[in-house]
Amino acid sequence: MNRKQFLIMLALVGVLGGAGLAMFWQDLAGYKEAGAKIGAKVLPDLKAADATEIRLKDAKSEITLVSKNGSWGVKERGGYPADVAEISELLAKLVEAKVVQSETVGESLLGRLNLLDPSKGGKGDGLGTLVELKDKTGKQIAHLIFGKVSLKKDPGNPLPNAVDGVPAGRYMIATGKVQTVVVVSDPFANVETRPGRWLAKNFFKADRIRSLSSGEGKEQWKIARELEYSQWKFAGGAGQLDPSAAVGANNALGQLAFSDVSTDAKVEGDNVRTLVAETFDNLTYTIKIAKQKAGDDYLFNFVLTGAPPKTRTPEKDEKPDEVKRRAEEYEKSLKALEARVEFEKILGQWVYVMPAKTLEPLLKDRAQMTVQPRKPGDGKGGPGGPPGMPPGMMMPGMAR
Repeated sequence: MNRKQFLIMLALVGVLGGAGLAMFWQDLAGYKEAGAKIGAKVLPDLKAADATEIRLKDAKSEITLVSKNGSWGVKERGGYPADVAEISELLAKLVEAKVVQSETVGESLLGRLNLLDPSKGGKGDGLGTLVELKDKTGKQIAHLIFGKVSLKKDPGNPLPNAVDGVPAGRYMIATGKVQTVVVVSDPFANVETRPGRWLAKNFFKADRIRSLSSGEGKEQWKIARELEYSQWKFAGGAGQLDPSAAVGANNALGQLAFSDVSTDAKVEGDNVRTLVAETFDNLTYTIKIAKQKAGDDYLFNFVLTGAPPKTRTPEKDEKPDEVKRRAEEYEKSLKALEARVEFEKILGQWVYVMPAKTLEPLLKDRAQMTVQPRKPGDGKGGPGGPPGMPPGMMMPGMAR
């Protein structure tokens, strides 16, 4: 494929969309114009350890990842800890990215491949995603524009009319070569400005909970248990606790996940729900939850107080050999627990955005935490039992 044919194929990309991308990809292997460094690294001088700032910008948003004292944070989220695994993966891919094809093209064709620089302004179609790297002195060490993903036919689909939809690479403009289009074999799926991609996923996990309270007034409820594996019970008040609701609330505090972090929002107002979780490790989580003014998500904030005891307190009726074994296990795990507590206390300075589904088990009122009396003739059994059976009772041979 000569230069003229190359440009014709690029023009077809704008007309045929995904099919054009696939046709272009299939012809890349045959292109061998002199000077095209097929197989060469896009950034031959880049070293991952030199990067201390990563800026990603597209037409809608921007995210900046900054390394300070060996720790990565997200600038636009008040320095919230960044996902080191995601950053390491991106830098490794940039270091190893190799040229599959390169060609100088005109400005009009750059837009068809979404390779226009978003940092130069402009709106609408044609803008790419900027990736800029800087070192500790602030010097720019890489400037890339990522465009459309190159697609090829699915090899697992033998049908001749199969839709081309398997990512085969990505179009980009390399550092200092404004109109040199480069195709690399990696689609770089993590090149995006969505905050959730870059925020550290490890969140607080309240485990070994001894008691949990929620709400105020008539809707208020508190559940507790004497031992870690004991059954949950209401701590005061009338009604029979629904065990599935208690377990759901307990498990939710160990599986919380957020979609974003806010630097200016506050969890306040008349609709704030306050929960207090006390653990067997002498820790107290005070949690505040409030619905956002717009949308279905909730704002979430917590404060962690207390410190784990230096020695373990044996449970009632433990045998001497169990006391010794568990004491040794606790001593081994204490340092990790103390480190986790220190980290979680730092996380308490931010407000988190969470989907409603994540918080549903914690937002129940007292009535929803209580076993409701069965109405005569409704054909429904009690919790954990089949229709017609009293609460908790099972027919012989049925698993609980």
